Amino acid sequence: MFHSIMQTISLWALPSILILILTMGLFKKVPLYETFTDGAKDGFKVAVNIIPYLVAIIVGISMFRASGIIEYVGRVFAPVLAHFNVPADTIPIMIVRSLSGSAALGVFSDIANNLGPDAYATKLSAVMVGSSETTFYVLAVYFGAVGITKLRYALAVGLLADFIGIVAAVSVCNLFF
Repeated sequence: MFHSIMQTISLWALPSILILILTMGLFKKVPLYETFTDGAKDGFKVAVNIIPYLVAIIVGISMFRASGIIEYVGRVFAPVLAHFNVPADTIPIMIVRSLSGSAALGVFSDIANNLGPDAYATKLSAVMVGSSETTFYVLAVYFGAVGITKLRYALAVGLLADFIGIVAAVSVCNLFF
């Protein structure tokens, strides 16, 4: 019963929101099409403005992965993390997640394909991906789009939040799995 209700809500949520927005716009006599096209123009301008930041983060991630430093860091920290029941296979997720969501999903896919969906490392990696943010991507793209250049405190807080997310993921997975 509950599943059926949630499925119905999920099915109708987005169309209902769109209908509500359009109805409110008509009620308030907003020129809907012109407003939409103006927003689309602004969105395109933002997309063009963030291209240099996207290129920078993609190049940085590619260099980071190609250099082999992820594997090296994994080998160095594996004995320490094993004490906390953290498999060495999850170390690349810890490193890459702060850089790029798509890179983290790629690493997660490798872990899931190599170890299987029921492996502890796969479950821990999935929780880690959901418990942290792409800090450097957010700083590069979103802060760059609005022209924020002083990133020191945002970077520190973002990395601290990522670390706490990883610690929480390890704690929760140790408790449940």
